[in-house]
Amino acid sequence: MSTINYYTPEGLQKLKAELQDLKIRGRAKAADDLREARDKGDLSENAEYDAAKDAQGLLELKIAKLEEVLGNARLLDETNLDLSKVLIMSKVKLKNLKNNMVLDYTLVAEEEANLAAGKISVKSPIGRGLLGKSVGETAEITVPAGKLQFQVLEISR
Repeated sequence: MSTINYYTPEGLQKLKAELQDLKIRGRAKAADDLREARDKGDLSENAEYDAAKDAQGLLELKIAKLEEVLGNARLLDETNLDLSKVLIMSKVKLKNLKNNMVLDYTLVAEEEANLAAGKISVKSPIGRGLLGKSVGETAEITVPAGKLQFQVLEISR
C-alpha cells in the first residue's frame, strides 16, 4: 500500500510539471531514439536498439511511479496547522547544543527536500526527530555520524 504524502501547492505543481514533461518530451525522445536505432539495421544484433528499449522501459517506470505519487498526494492546508508543535511545513529555528550553532529548516515532503534551500524531509532522521516537539524542547537525534541534540528555539509557518 502506498503512503500518503502532503505537499505545498508549489511542490505539487512541480511534480505535475515533471510528469507532463516526461509524458510529452520524454516519450517523444524515447520514440526518436528507437526509430533511429531501428534504422541502423538488424534488430537482433543491434545493441543501440536494446539500449533504447531499456531506456524507454525505465522512462515508463518513472512515469508510473510519479503517477502513483501524485495519486497519493494531498495538498497541505497551512491555515489549519498547529503552530505549537513541529509538523510538516513548519519553519524551525534550532540550536545545536554541541556547538551552539543556530540552524533554520523547513520540514517538507520527501520529494521537496533541498538541503541547500534549508528544506529537510520529514522522513529524514532530523525531520523525524523534530516532529511533535514544542518550543524549548530538546530533540536527541541519531544520525549516521552519531547523536545530535537540538533545542527548538522557534516554530513558524
